[in-house]
Amino acid sequence: MDRIRIVGGHKLGGVIPISGAKNAALPLMIASLLTDETLELHNVPRLADVSLLLRILSNHGVDHGIAGKRPGQTSETGQSIRLRARDIIDTCAPYELVSKMRASFWVIAPLLARKGEARVSLPGGCAIGTRPVDLLLMALEKLGAEVEIDGGYAVTRAPKGLRGAEFAFPKVTVGGTHIALMAASLAHGTSVIDNAAREPEVVDLADCLVKMGARISGAGTSRIVVEGVARLGGAEHNVLPDRIETGTYAMAVAMTGGDVLLEGARPELLQAALDVLSGAGVDISSTNEGVRVRRNGAAIEAVNVTTEPFPGFPTDLQAQLMALMTRGKGTSRIRETIFENRFMHVQELARLGARIRLDGDTAYVDGVARLKGAPVMATDLRASVSLVIAALAAEGETMVNRVYHLDRGFEALESKLGRCGAEIERISG
Repeated sequence: MDRIRIVGGHKLGGVIPISGAKNAALPLMIASLLTDETLELHNVPRLADVSLLLRILSNHGVDHGIAGKRPGQTSETGQSIRLRARDIIDTCAPYELVSKMRASFWVIAPLLARKGEARVSLPGGCAIGTRPVDLLLMALEKLGAEVEIDGGYAVTRAPKGLRGAEFAFPKVTVGGTHIALMAASLAHGTSVIDNAAREPEVVDLADCLVKMGARISGAGTSRIVVEGVARLGGAEHNVLPDRIETGTYAMAVAMTGGDVLLEGARPELLQAALDVLSGAGVDISSTNEGVRVRRNGAAIEAVNVTTEPFPGFPTDLQAQLMALMTRGKGTSRIRETIFENRFMHVQELARLGARIRLDGDTAYVDGVARLKGAPVMATDLRASVSLVIAALAAEGETMVNRVYHLDRGFEALESKLGRCGAEIERISG
């Protein structure tokens, strides 16, 4: 199993290209099931989750091809993938596939909308909490589907097609909004989705569906209206830049000091996080090329942050911020309101010398003068990269184990950081 070795104490300087967003690419790929024509996606990150989803989609009959490099593409700036579900040969998504990646459960919506039935395994537990699918199934029921749970599978039927409906999610759910958008696009009549997720990845999916012929208005607000159409066609779409990767590298620069341009980043996608960094004493500026992050000598100021749905501070940057605040001046308070059990990185950060106290959904981080390298273990995707951020500033060597988590969400992490001055290498076996 691969490990990553980091020797801390090096400032970062240079340019880091920001990849396409994993959390946008996955639902966009799943949307290919809605049409028998070709969906071509550009700026798709080279990640383990993308490769796994391609295998899952192939199980349903989706043909795919990786296109040749376009001008400006490198191994760090994504790939172009053509997807075509000319015929859906299987409407069942088995446990052995769905259990490996929760987002694959979302295939239930296009399979049901296009074929009138779907049998998809429940995804099971998750390291950062239960993350139930009840709201996702509720959306399908509101659109006229019959839903039952049978032997660990969600079995859905709509033999006469889905019907437009007006409904509200009891709490904001990104997955539920993705599913509702895809299902409602092919439903008979008009659907109104209230308390919809406002995340940029939801807007990206809606934009792509509109290119495919869907009629959607209000994406990016809490009320989305979808006028169902009889069929969708092919389209070409660029995946938006990854706001979580942007925030992660911004915090790495803040942690180590230095000056880095995050090329291709769009600040409006993570303004809340950039505002927190500015409040911590980091110089953030927008340029025509992306976002420039600088910290040269200034102390890291303590912050108080609560994770919230977009446009608030994202839960997917909570672990990275906590790593940064281990070197903050004073005590930071970080409250996690989205997922339970999302403090699993705390004990591993403590191995590096961090001082963190937990009280329910809140972590109190007392800044320390120095961190010291040690062997650490990644527990989930965002927790693993928080350990990398801490290790970049720790004295001596840190060995991050179980880095397959990193490969699920960060494209070419070692080369991007290494080219900017980090002493970092992957050790295989």
